[in-house]
Amino acid sequence: MRTHRTLLAAAVVVVTLHGLTPAIRAEEPPLARPPRDWNLRQTPVVDVVKRVRDAVVNIHSERTVRGPAAEELFALAPSQNRVNGMGTGILIDPRGYIVTNQHVVEDVNVLRVRLSDGTTASARVVSRDPENDLALLKIDVGRTLPTIPLGTATDLMVGETVIAIGNAYGYEHTVTVGVVSAIGRDVTLNKDVSYKQLIQTDASINPGNSGGPLLNVYGELIGVNVAIRAGAQGIGFAIPVDTMVRVAGSMLAGKARGAGATLVSHGLQVRDEVHASRTDSPQRSAVVERLDEGSPAARSGLLPGDVLVRAGSVPVASSLDLERALLDHQAGDKIALVVRRGTSEQKVELVLDASHTAPVMASEPAWRRLGLKLQVVSPETVAQSQPQLHGGLAVMDVRGESAAAKAGIQRGDILVGLHQWEMLTNENIQFVLNHPDLATFSPLRFYILRNGQVHRGWLQPAE
Repeated sequence: MRTHRTLLAAAVVVVTLHGLTPAIRAEEPPLARPPRDWNLRQTPVVDVVKRVRDAVVNIHSERTVRGPAAEELFALAPSQNRVNGMGTGILIDPRGYIVTNQHVVEDVNVLRVRLSDGTTASARVVSRDPENDLALLKIDVGRTLPTIPLGTATDLMVGETVIAIGNAYGYEHTVTVGVVSAIGRDVTLNKDVSYKQLIQTDASINPGNSGGPLLNVYGELIGVNVAIRAGAQGIGFAIPVDTMVRVAGSMLAGKARGAGATLVSHGLQVRDEVHASRTDSPQRSAVVERLDEGSPAARSGLLPGDVLVRAGSVPVASSLDLERALLDHQAGDKIALVVRRGTSEQKVELVLDASHTAPVMASEPAWRRLGLKLQVVSPETVAQSQPQLHGGLAVMDVRGESAAAKAGIQRGDILVGLHQWEMLTNENIQFVLNHPDLATFSPLRFYILRNGQVHRGWLQPAE
């Protein structure tokens, strides 16, 4: 009896006895890879991230908080602490306008934005809408920036795939994927914060994702991520993009335009309409709903029912587009409008007016050092919402890039306190800004009345 052992490069020899013929079993070859043009790895999610990530920004904030004694209005506090925050933003205009959540920028005194290519820039708050928890920021980087394409939430399907991008826990441009879990959710976070008609998703939404985009598989914005359910897994919420479009348009309409920081008025009330399709991009339109009597819009020849097509060189498909087209224009500027009326297009000319406001008491130190124009308001106006206060100074204008603008103060706020003193007259604010010990209590604590609530923040007066 002999045993035969043969070495073969690609075979296994089975040793047999009694002279039987050895059986050879060939090894199975590896599965062939698909052709190079059949790339299973490049999914729709990969395509979406490539297309839109440059329009998503990371927001880093810094706020100064004081010890427990600061809870008492105008009280001196023994210590200050700097607290860092994070969030996400969405570029909605190539000139550097960004939408994010109001709670991301509330009471912050330093805002930095980081783009996908690593560029960093200081940001200022242009406008806020606390009711919808949205805010508008502006950065200046000296170049045209990409924007994110708009979808709609009106045709969302429960179960469809969605993608979130955000600054999760400070990890920039984190991508998560999930599905739409529900639509039209009303969410109450606490006695002061509640939301209506939110999108619910199980895509991972973490601290830092706030203000970032929720996208469909076409890379279209369908929502702005806003909240998570504490203690739960896979329960996140987003503000529908259709709400964001309406609110962002209103915020742009209320900002100061032009080098002279003069508010302009057009008197044009626009209704956003969306015709959604699950196979094509949504068709948006901006329909003239009302013309204010005696306004530039009423004089232009526009009619209710006209559909805006173009304003100047900007195509118009929403109220947001209209306000973007009017940015940087001043009173007296002429804007060529194209509208669709029935089956034909018409051309009209809109001549912008200056907004009519009450006379402004411009305090020179306040304007030069803080960037604020102020006007005395009656004690009764302030006492209606805060009986313990005795009056205040209404903010009539905020200079761009000023200390007040960087601190988030906006037109319509009422300045009620600086440091430990109430602000009731022009002399009060001059007393603080000319105080010999001002340097020892800078940054300067301020108190404003907004929507009936007192908000606190910090100002660094200019020299």
